[in-house]
Amino acid sequence: MTDSDSRAFAALFKDAYLKCFGQALGGPVSETESKLFCNKVLDRTGLSIGWKSIKNYSFFITDSKTVRAENPSAATLDTLARYVLEAPYTTEIQRKNDESHYPYWFLYREKFIRAAPKAIVQSWRPVILMGSGIIAVITTFIFWLSIPPETGTEFSDNFKQVSDIAKNGWSVKNKAAVYWDKNGVTPGQLTLYTLKGDNWPDPANKQNIQNLLLRPITYDCFTAEVHLNNFIPRQEWQQAGILLLEDTTLTGKSIRLSIAFNDNFGGYPSHNEVLIQAITCLGNGFGKPEEIAHKRILYLDSISKNPDLIRNLENTALRIEKRGRRFRFLYAGGIGDNTPFKEVVSQDFDMQPKYIGIFAIKGFKDSTAIIPAHFTFFRIAGTICP
Repeated sequence: MTDSDSRAFAALFKDAYLKCFGQALGGPVSETESKLFCNKVLDRTGLSIGWKSIKNYSFFITDSKTVRAENPSAATLDTLARYVLEAPYTTEIQRKNDESHYPYWFLYREKFIRAAPKAIVQSWRPVILMGSGIIAVITTFIFWLSIPPETGTEFSDNFKQVSDIAKNGWSVKNKAAVYWDKNGVTPGQLTLYTLKGDNWPDPANKQNIQNLLLRPITYDCFTAEVHLNNFIPRQEWQQAGILLLEDTTLTGKSIRLSIAFNDNFGGYPSHNEVLIQAITCLGNGFGKPEEIAHKRILYLDSISKNPDLIRNLENTALRIEKRGRRFRFLYAGGIGDNTPFKEVVSQDFDMQPKYIGIFAIKGFKDSTAIIPAHFTFFRIAGTICP
């Protein structure tokens, strides 16, 4: 390990310790701390590090009298970097197949090396530059660091070209080729179909959403929205909308906002409805999801008396705004495409989404029909966190 690599490793270990325990590394860690550290890393990354190695690393970094040098493997360095940089959950096998070049360690090291000369130059400025000028520079620099690097940037897609959608940064999970090949059936729109599947934990069925369109989220705080054209769910569990995910396995924390059909009223008589539904889930092993919004758009049987009501679904849009732990959910719908958004619900939820998806599903009901969902626009933009 070179001298620069050794310094980067020391900084990485201290950052990981700070993330785990919420305080700076002050000395060699105990056996109990080492085991807790390893468990935290395993839970967050899916990758393991030996607790004895952690203990030895802490001695090497904090004790100047330590003679024995440590030379952690690239895999260990990458695991620590994945933990610090909050990389997506993986496994040893997945990393070996997809990321055997250990990208997160080299990303961390590059950032560290790039930042180090600035710190050295800053610390050795001539005394003559001290005073109000230095204070102004430092204040500006600190303010700049406090702003997320991609704040103000945005991505949008009007789905004019869906034949090679990967060029716009999208990936397709669980591709069902027969229906995916029909995604351009209506020119100028992305057409997904309410195929069998769901991300809702179900003891009888494995979580799965076919033709789930995903892209990574690179912002801490953001606004995201999607527009649909004439999507009218008419049978049980048919729905389409936006999905926020902690990881791509569908087993972590998630938030789902959708236009959906409902005919379940707990045994009480009512009318079949089209609604806006928002659901949060803490992930597998944490019990049932929570429905935080259930806002009716219209009763389907009312359309026969007033056919114009169906036009409220000609142009619909869903929006999610994230500000720290606060999530705000909005809906717009009507004949024109310029109807205003209205808030459905706002709620705090402890989740930092890593991926955003566009989906159409019908749950695990074989008897429910498959219908198209035409997406006409998608946008996500970074914002300044409170």
